[in-house]
Amino acid sequence: MTMLDDRTTAATWPAAYPQGYAVVDVETTGLARDDRIVSAAVYRLDAQGDVEDHWYTLVNPERDPGPVWIHGLTSDVLEGAPLFAQIAEEFSARLDGRVLVAHNAMFDWQMIAREYARAERTAPVRQRLCTIALAKELALPLPNHKLSSLAAHFGVVQQRAHDALDDARVLAEAFRPSLHAAAERGVRLPLLECRPITEWAASPARPLIGRQSSYGAGSWRPSRKRPACPYPNPGRYESDKPLKQGMRVAFSGDTSVDRELLEDRTVEAGLHVATSVSRLTSLLVTNDPDSATSKTVKAKAFGTPIVDEAAYAHLLRDVAPADG
Repeated sequence: MTMLDDRTTAATWPAAYPQGYAVVDVETTGLARDDRIVSAAVYRLDAQGDVEDHWYTLVNPERDPGPVWIHGLTSDVLEGAPLFAQIAEEFSARLDGRVLVAHNAMFDWQMIAREYARAERTAPVRQRLCTIALAKELALPLPNHKLSSLAAHFGVVQQRAHDALDDARVLAEAFRPSLHAAAERGVRLPLLECRPITEWAASPARPLIGRQSSYGAGSWRPSRKRPACPYPNPGRYESDKPLKQGMRVAFSGDTSVDRELLEDRTVEAGLHVATSVSRLTSLLVTNDPDSATSKTVKAKAFGTPIVDEAAYAHLLRDVAPADG
């Protein structure tokens, strides 16, 4: 697909649109409340989406780096990196007065807001824009809402997936034609308010990912009826390959991210949420693989692959399309 022309000029640009954007990507140790940022990148764009400059930094998370096989940042690499509090001022200068743009912006914003709260500061961001929401507003013909699909749609070449700098570059290059398409059609941008986190209470770092509990042992919630997965089950997850649409994913035990939100993300990615474990289950997600729950016992008996919540969150970013 060719890039959009610049038919929308400054003279016809919607006056209600923001005057500048900060396209952001952060890599993290996981998805939970206590997880940390390990790298961050910002591309500053002007009102019409043209790149002004970019910035990248590693961040010492002061804990286990999480799924290294996803982001590639080991403890040795991060040991000499600055703490977030040490880069907060420079980060603020990149964000100040701009709309934060990210792919799945709620996640990036929450991770950033928590880091600022730990540093006893407030991020100078008032609004965010999610490029997934914008793609839906534009009804782009994407097979899914992965960053790689958005990039391919606009002819942007992705070089290093899960590298914060390259992901931010890719998103910036894909955002510009999306922004112009919205301006040409008179689409109202899906801007949301960014509220700083005020309820944060610092807690000690945990050296192990995966053993994270946010709900009491006796917590219970009714199951939700979900539409049938439209894709056939391609089989079990393999550790050296991405998840594939149609895979059956089961969850066991407490999750740091709200379970229903995690299941919603699973369904949106084209995966099937399994309520039990059988020989057909592709993957079990649990933060306590040594527990004696029926699901973990069955998963071990059947040889079903098991991953923790943090690793699963990263896998959800790049789910392969179902076989045609």
